[in-house]
Amino acid sequence: MKRLGLLLVACFACVAFAVAQNNIVQNLERNVPGQGRVTIHQDDRITALIGSSRISTGSDDQKVIKSSGYRVQVYAGNNTRQAKNEAYSVASNIKERFPELPVYTSFNPPRWLCRAGDFLSIEEADAMMRRLRATGVFKEASIVKDQINIPL
Repeated sequence: MKRLGLLLVACFACVAFAVAQNNIVQNLERNVPGQGRVTIHQDDRITALIGSSRISTGSDDQKVIKSSGYRVQVYAGNNTRQAKNEAYSVASNIKERFPELPVYTSFNPPRWLCRAGDFLSIEEADAMMRRLRATGVFKEASIVKDQINIPL
């Protein structure tokens, strides 16, 4: 009896996993005899966003989708108060020079980080890194892979 119960639980888990893996595009494009066929032409970035989670950011309640992408890391310090102040100072300096660029300051143990931008491609991140370095202030900027926010 216990084996039958375990077998049923395993079957339900497999079915739930299969349903979770299926997305709306695949569901629409499936070939069902006698019902016609739907073909969807879209950018690969849209397909990559399907199944991503939405979050609210800040008091402006702007909706975003989290996705894998790139940011430019402008500062990485240690876990001291001075490093925290430097990270926020670098963030203010970036916001002053590039007001349209989102800046993220965070503590990722054991260091304080200041990263800028939300770039889907490494080429976009590279272009911004070069602009930051060209100021002469952010000479140690580098590109890092990170979870980015894509506004809706």
